Amino acid sequence: MGEKDRLRDYHGKRDFGRTREPEGRAAGSGDEPRFVVQIHDASTLHFDFRLQVADVLKSWSVPKGPSDDPGDKRLAMPTEDHPLEYEEFEGVIPKGEYGGGTVIVWDHGTYEPLSHDRKGRPVDFDESIERGHATFRLRGSKLHGEYALTRFRGGQDGDREAWLLVKAGKGRSGGHGTPNPYRARSALTGRTLAQVAAEDDER
Repeated sequence: MGEKDRLRDYHGKRDFGRTREPEGRAAGSGDEPRFVVQIHDASTLHFDFRLQVADVLKSWSVPKGPSDDPGDKRLAMPTEDHPLEYEEFEGVIPKGEYGGGTVIVWDHGTYEPLSHDRKGRPVDFDESIERGHATFRLRGSKLHGEYALTRFRGGQDGDREAWLLVKAGKGRSGGHGTPNPYRARSALTGRTLAQVAAEDDER
């Protein structure tokens, strides 16, 4: 499936005459796949967790945010694929637009796919997501180490598909969990949600 097909839902939900979100274009994948975690103060405050798979960012809405504590199991609800350029998007989506609200890049970096079958053989990462279980090692400025995404509700019979995002390990590791999103600072600019919103108002 080409990038344009993968981004059909993304394009259909947005008016690019109003929002400054990227439309998406052909882009090289680079040596290592990328990931980004954005804090999104929309109708409900949440974190968006995105992993580069081929030429798009596979995306999940994580209400409580990813945690570096293996004892935390975070609900992750899949959303539409986003273009690779979304990794650097930070700003205010206009009120009335899909996802209207303030966005900052909380963390970003590269990741190493670790998915394998029961015999220990590597499995294509896109395929592992389709099957409902993917493991990977994050190398970000804030998140590090092995994580897993596991689908526990398959979206059948009208139920919305749902996943869990968990850091690998047993018990509690002394991790710090997830920061207060209103006090968290952008990994790109050091700004908070409030600062980004205020600067947008001055434009």
